[in-house]
Amino acid sequence: MYAITGVTGQVGGAAARALLEAGHAVRAVLRDKSKAAEWRERGAEVAVASFEDADALTAAFSGTAGVFVMVAPNFAPQPGYPNAHAAAAVLKEALLQARPERVAALSSIGGQRESGLGLITQVHILEGALADLPIPTAILRPAWFMENSLWDIAPARETGVMSSFLQPLGRAYPMIATADIGQVIAETLAQSWQGRRVIEIEGPRRYTQDDIAAMLGGLLGRSVKAQAVPRDQWEALFQSQGTAWPAPRVEMIDGFNSGWIDFEDGVNERVMGSTAYQTVLAELVGRAG
Repeated sequence: MYAITGVTGQVGGAAARALLEAGHAVRAVLRDKSKAAEWRERGAEVAVASFEDADALTAAFSGTAGVFVMVAPNFAPQPGYPNAHAAAAVLKEALLQARPERVAALSSIGGQRESGLGLITQVHILEGALADLPIPTAILRPAWFMENSLWDIAPARETGVMSSFLQPLGRAYPMIATADIGQVIAETLAQSWQGRRVIEIEGPRRYTQDDIAAMLGGLLGRSVKAQAVPRDQWEALFQSQGTAWPAPRVEMIDGFNSGWIDFEDGVNERVMGSTAYQTVLAELVGRAG
């Protein structure tokens, strides 16, 4: 039995589906019981627990061969990241009480950094909370999600422009499909190891913003050009989109563009996914209609 948190999200859902497809028993850990039917139909057991309830999480994690944990993504956190600290502490308490055989935890490329991470600070906090966990633990550090392109589809279709924050446009960045992350989680949980592992995950090749714009244009049937958003416009733009404290988002993108947020080459395990960006984009365009 493997307990999976975040199953209603992209990564947790992908991990749970991969485990079920491989014939494993899955306990889907949900915060919202109204979403339980879908997972029961897939053949999963369901446990209802929030990241604020250590007792419910302990029950959900108990009696399992492995647990996948993550902090809920928050794109508009409060200064000091209090929600991430609280969630990480509750997850650690539940894991210590439940004592599953092993743990896989979602972090991010750059998660080893102590500063300059912006939004990625939230998963660095989780890494720190689990650093001394007396349970075999695998820290998963995936690259930039290919699915982030979802937000580019409508404006690209309407204007022929894909506004890009990753710059320069011709630099190739490591990226990964969430389905591949889920597959790595499933395979990792089914393994046995001792101590702490760090697994970096990226796709079969690296992509530039110009590459992505060209692929998107082909799928939309029109010319699409990547256009860099000037750095001095970021803060006002994010605020106009409803982000009261845009500094973490700005800092994260700066970290990617400067090379500060990157893998630790040659230090950790590295897994290469198999899903091409074209495949993910085609799915996103189909979903967007």
